[in-house]
Amino acid sequence: MAPSPSPGEITSLLAALKRGDPGAESNLVALVYDDLHALAQRFMRHERPDHTLQPTALVHEAYLRLLQKHAADWQSRAHFFAAASIAMRRILVDHARQRAAAKRPGGRQKVELNDFMATANPRFDQLLVLDEALTRLAEWDGRKARLVEMLYFGGLTEEEAASVLGVSVRTVKRDWKAARAWLQAQLDENSP
Repeated sequence: MAPSPSPGEITSLLAALKRGDPGAESNLVALVYDDLHALAQRFMRHERPDHTLQPTALVHEAYLRLLQKHAADWQSRAHFFAAASIAMRRILVDHARQRAAAKRPGGRQKVELNDFMATANPRFDQLLVLDEALTRLAEWDGRKARLVEMLYFGGLTEEEAASVLGVSVRTVKRDWKAARAWLQAQLDENSP
């Protein structure tokens, strides 16, 4: 297996992409593909076993979304992977919504945040309930919502998240604790 690219290599390619360098995109794909695939596999471990979307398809769909929306905004490797984790989460939520609409499940499901985060295969209705709570968190405090996306969904470290958000690791730890408590309160309030 090839060694992981350095954050500096990826950051340089992101800057070249922003400048319009014609070879930057293909070089970037070559450098980040394995890491994106590992991120997709981490996401898929939290999905049901019979999920129709595979990690490779998730990587490709997320990468296409990233190129369409954010190519000029990436500042660093951590920022790029934070954006990738958000794109992957949104793709999975879209798939869960489509499945829920097709099955039309009745009633709400009680979701415990710690149980959801620990489970390997949450049900699509649980993912939708968490997504609704995360959307409300974003309305209340966007930074905390982005932090949840980066740490839980994206697998970034606290240090990487701090760098992307432009805050200290101590602030990340405090916000992470507050975000989990807020989300659990929202989940409790909206359970049947």
